[in-house]
Amino acid sequence: MNSISLLREELNKAVIGREKEIELMLMGLILQGHVLLESVPGSGKTMMAKSFAEAIQGEFKRLQFTPDVLPSDVTGISFFHPKKQDFVLRVGPVMSNILLADEINRATPRTQSSLLESMEEKQVTIDGETIKLLTPFMVIATQNPVESQQGTFPLPAAQLDRFLFKLTIDYPSVEEERVILQQFGRTPGEIKSKKVVTLEQIGNWSEQVKDVAVHDDIMTYIIQIVHSTRNHPYIELGLSSRASLALLQAAKAHAFINNRMYVTPDDVKNVIEPVCLHRMKLSSQGMLIHNLVEVMRELVSKIEVPVEATIR
Repeated sequence: MNSISLLREELNKAVIGREKEIELMLMGLILQGHVLLESVPGSGKTMMAKSFAEAIQGEFKRLQFTPDVLPSDVTGISFFHPKKQDFVLRVGPVMSNILLADEINRATPRTQSSLLESMEEKQVTIDGETIKLLTPFMVIATQNPVESQQGTFPLPAAQLDRFLFKLTIDYPSVEEERVILQQFGRTPGEIKSKKVVTLEQIGNWSEQVKDVAVHDDIMTYIIQIVHSTRNHPYIELGLSSRASLALLQAAKAHAFINNRMYVTPDDVKNVIEPVCLHRMKLSSQGMLIHNLVEVMRELVSKIEVPVEATIR
């Protein structure tokens, strides 16, 4: 069993019924992309993020976002040290391999935006001094649905665009709920994940995924999907160039973790919704008739799919 399979197996022991979400988080780790988890309270978002971080032999930090959390609590601060009689730089929780930003939409927009530089450029600037972050660096953020919770601040489009994936966590099925009760009802606290992956292995995966082949027809398929969102009568905010790059990279990662070194149309289809939906917005007319998932699926269904036999 290879190390990717070992990591999957370990995480599936600790988190019941989240195989698809774990697969996407693993893809995010390989690409050093960021993941946003959304669901109602008590559905296991934080536990899933913690279990994921525990299985990796790297630096893990957690920051609980509340309205009184300041940008300096995220990035760090330069303060005067009385004994040294000089200013000392103290980097915040962003100096980690995996940062769990718990309930990120409870923080004010100013604090939310303090993560933008770290997420995009893998660096942080404190009082004019720029510091490189650790490698790999991945933000796993959780949030409660904005429309159902008081005291939340919606993430702006620029912030959402920094997340490679947004995953909506559904309620577990009846059988999954039964397993959860059987497993955790007898176990005090949470089941700890074993550390099964090193930072060196993650670095190797990140290099190997770059070599996954993408045929010109697949490129054209991605471009057609992206451009069709920009000209759709019900879509007010279509996909950006960053989104098309994310779609390409996610498709390569999906092929890689499924032991292929070439991308198929199914790889693209499997990542369209987690990559694209949070980057788009329906027009007011569109919201009266459809939801975004329906519009996206209908849009993709009208685009000609490349023939798989010709792209290997």
